[in-house]
Amino acid sequence: MLLRAYEREDSPVIAKWLRTETELYQWSADRYGFFPLKDYSIDENYAPAIPTGRFIPLTMTDDDGKVTGHLIIRYPKEDDDSSVRFGFVIVDPELRGKGFGRELLSLAIEYVRNNLTAKRIDLGVFVNNPKAQKCYEAVGFKEFGEHFIDTPFGNWRCVDLEMYL
Repeated sequence: MLLRAYEREDSPVIAKWLRTETELYQWSADRYGFFPLKDYSIDENYAPAIPTGRFIPLTMTDDDGKVTGHLIIRYPKEDDDSSVRFGFVIVDPELRGKGFGRELLSLAIEYVRNNLTAKRIDLGVFVNNPKAQKCYEAVGFKEFGEHFIDTPFGNWRCVDLEMYL
């Protein structure tokens, strides 16, 4: 597996992985607000943030170049490069439960180690997505807090996880 810069052509592939409105909200919280996503909804959402250099979308591909996973790395605070946040973490539904999520996260952690100055990574996961939480914990993330997000399905509890490099 290879982790490369996100490309506009990845947007329709990733959008198709979000098969239900529940999956969309588990993946993006309240960042879109409509379902289904259009082919280039993801690209349109990312476009304003990419030029800042503080929002880094990455795509995982197999040896043949097929898109297999995706996530973003962003700096949550404008004046702090010591911490980054992973978001929009997703793996092709056909590959879930086979270790590809752990591979995606491991590659992204190495990306941070090798390319950024951050010493801390955090992320959030809804408690109604226990397989994702188990995956994050399997690569070393530990719980440090929680918050709640309003969704069309009610007020969802989100567990905050972190790791130090």
